[in-house]
Amino acid sequence: MPITEILEKNAKLFAEDTALVEINPKVPDTPHLTWREFSLIETSPGKRYKRELTWGTFDKRANRLANLLLARGVKKGDKIAILLTNCIEWLPIYFGILKAGAMAVPLNFRYTSEEIRYCLELSDSSGLIFGEEFIDRVGEIIGGMKKLRHVFYVGENCPDFADEFEKMTGFCSAKAPNVPLTDDDDAAIYFSSGTTGFPKAIVHPHRSLVHSCLTEQAHHSQTKDDVFLCIPPLYHTGAKMHWFGSFLVGGKAVLLKGVKPEWILKTVSEQKCTIVWLLVPWAQDILDAIDRGEVDLKDYDLSGWRLMHIGAQPVPPSLIKRWKERFPNHEYDTNYGLSESIGPGCVHLGVENIDKVGAIGKAGFGWQVKIVDENKNEVSKGTVGELAVKGPGVMKEYYKDKKATAEVLKDGWLYTGDMAEEDEEGFIWLVDRKKDVIISGGENIYPVQIENFLRKNSKISDAAVIGLPDPRLGEIAAAIVQVKQGETLSEEELSEFCMELPRYKRPRRYIFADVPRNPTGKIEKPKLRKLYGADRVVAMQNEIK
Repeated sequence: MPITEILEKNAKLFAEDTALVEINPKVPDTPHLTWREFSLIETSPGKRYKRELTWGTFDKRANRLANLLLARGVKKGDKIAILLTNCIEWLPIYFGILKAGAMAVPLNFRYTSEEIRYCLELSDSSGLIFGEEFIDRVGEIIGGMKKLRHVFYVGENCPDFADEFEKMTGFCSAKAPNVPLTDDDDAAIYFSSGTTGFPKAIVHPHRSLVHSCLTEQAHHSQTKDDVFLCIPPLYHTGAKMHWFGSFLVGGKAVLLKGVKPEWILKTVSEQKCTIVWLLVPWAQDILDAIDRGEVDLKDYDLSGWRLMHIGAQPVPPSLIKRWKERFPNHEYDTNYGLSESIGPGCVHLGVENIDKVGAIGKAGFGWQVKIVDENKNEVSKGTVGELAVKGPGVMKEYYKDKKATAEVLKDGWLYTGDMAEEDEEGFIWLVDRKKDVIISGGENIYPVQIENFLRKNSKISDAAVIGLPDPRLGEIAAAIVQVKQGETLSEEELSEFCMELPRYKRPRRYIFADVPRNPTGKIEKPKLRKLYGADRVVAMQNEIK
């Protein structure tokens, strides 16, 4: 079935139940209530704005947009881009596009104007729905976008190059449009995170999205009574596909606009959240804030919080050990996935496998996995190779890129580019990105292993390891170390700490600086290489001279 049928089912069965809540703790001077169904509440000590949407209204809003697009001449298979920060409008817009038979094209809200142009052109998008944060960026490129025929603005003070979204949808019918959809119809284009270069456009049909719903619910047993707290950006497959487990059963989701530890804990307390998906830095921040006494857990009612899970990046075992010390009653889980496999869940640890923290798990619900060598032959257990996955959630293709598609899709298997190994019990351990492996003096060095080791140091907040050119060894491991607030750490201390590592794995250079991460928590290693690689190249050239 197409994924839109799940929304229609929820609207029929749970019309008056809350589907979405948006919490904005940033205390704006003036509330922006763009839809009549939203409510405004105030709580001491200051104002906190909350907007709510029922399942019935969710479905009607999606229908109104679908009918608007159809009235504007949008045809089945047309692409409509979404450029919004997390907000209560986001998901009804996404489903409205799908109900029109069009393809939703979520865009990273951190894109520059030129990156927005690149993605719109690559995806052949004929429509764009954007928010007030992006007026300047969209305004810079709109004049040259000849294919962009439908431009809608969400918010107040609509610019003259767009139509007002609220006004236009208000004129349209709230009845479901008559657009036949099937499992095989294309539903969305997602862009790869771009950590290895320009993002690729990833095509997924409705079948992929529905399987993501089934996989997530099978892994975490969501019921109608669960409340899912969503903090990561909705444009990315990770956040939305974790929400899909709650979506499948008609559960409530809370969208929190902010990542401060006190905001997260306060929202869990007030909204009675039961499931929270965090990125590594946010979990780290919560623990550090507790350690510094900036938040007191006794101030919050966290009794309903049953599951904390982390994905989108390797999870340091030391972090989960700390977390379980503070939250001993929490179930912990992690999922592995990528946008090409419709987000999380193709590999899954399982809450019952807490003794395997550090592993990404085994094949997820409905998935197959294998680890292969450079010739695509399966390797023996304990041998590092490339992880490949197969299942109903594998992408259809990279849009307009047959060569790139053929490189990663072979006989239904998706070759992920991630290096991994399987232990004797069948659990898979992620080693590193294939492109991130450092070859130093003929030895393969996997940065994730060193990063996990460095994060065991109580003074280190975050760490990243990259390879830098070296005239003798070819490459050396360089560690970018982010020291915790209020702590001091010297290079001598780090060198002593790393003596526990095998000699060839010890970083040869330490850089004390912030570790940049993208909105989904992945370390931006191309940025680090650009920042520090050139310095090393110059130094190497000077040494040769």
